[in-house]
Amino acid sequence: ECLGWAAKDSSGVLAPWKFPRRPLRSTDVKFKISYCGICHTDLHLIHNEWGSSKYPMVPGHEVVGVVTEVGPGAKKFKVGDHVGVGCMVFSCLKCDHCKHGDEQYCDQLIWTYNSLEDGKITFGGYSGFMVTDEKFVCRVPNNLPLDASAPLLCAGITVYSPMKHFGMTQPGKNFGVVGLGGLGHMAVKFGKAFGMKVTVISTSPNKEKEAREVLGAHNFIVSRDAAQMTKAAKTMDYILDTVSAPHPLDALLELLKIDGKLVMVGLPDKPLDLPAGVIIFGRRTLAGSFIGSIKETQDMLDFCGKNNVTSMIELVPMDYVNKAMERLRKSDVKYRFVLDVEKTLK
Repeated sequence: ECLGWAAKDSSGVLAPWKFPRRPLRSTDVKFKISYCGICHTDLHLIHNEWGSSKYPMVPGHEVVGVVTEVGPGAKKFKVGDHVGVGCMVFSCLKCDHCKHGDEQYCDQLIWTYNSLEDGKITFGGYSGFMVTDEKFVCRVPNNLPLDASAPLLCAGITVYSPMKHFGMTQPGKNFGVVGLGGLGHMAVKFGKAFGMKVTVISTSPNKEKEAREVLGAHNFIVSRDAAQMTKAAKTMDYILDTVSAPHPLDALLELLKIDGKLVMVGLPDKPLDLPAGVIIFGRRTLAGSFIGSIKETQDMLDFCGKNNVTSMIELVPMDYVNKAMERLRKSDVKYRFVLDVEKTLK
């Protein structure tokens, strides 16, 4: 039996709950969970805001811990290794996406929680331990603190994957980051590590000090300030848009140089207006990206180990989780809540 915290219905209230984990299969890894990040997705799903929630639900897909057991056929990990599991725990392994190492786009993807595997609901990282096929487990470099590494498994890879895929890695290029939250602050850190000139684009003027002095952004633009936006027109090579609330795209696209790229990773709940002229007259690209593959996630973790990049977190005990969800709803966190599972799960 595994102890976790679960939501029983769309009220979203989480409470302690015991449930069975599957027995260890040949290529499985069992690991004790040390920490689990709280993602905005968790908040949407516990309240059934996307209409796809399955209860009881144990959320959590930014999971890190220490291997306690491996199946007889498992080759990648040994007992004592630091590991992490992100948004997915299995895929079909046969389709074109899976064969090309883009398993996050597989039609039969099995999510870490709120998914079905062999007819049973999957349960996530707000719990004591996990059992996962080694193909979907990543190694966390030993030099990284586990607590601040947890959000890399979702927030980190969600921005790292498009940055690598769309070439947003060239030193000296101008890189804009829209929104300075869980995803945005990671994009700033990666942009800096790649040697780009990073500009934070935000609706909140009060975030400027933090962006410049703590995260080291080179520039800051208040997106509601028309004069600042006009002045910055046609200066960006790339923009990564992390905002999940509905917002205008035309002014952001105007910031791009000719051939500039705007890539969206935030997921607004309403359709956005697509200003065709701004794209056409600047030969600009508007694209999107969804989490990242296991290979990319491992590459990102290794990159973080080499460059000492982690997430900025607020570590909270397990019984604070409902309060954390309320605060997350109000964006009252810098920049990611992480649950101290190992020390406080009772």
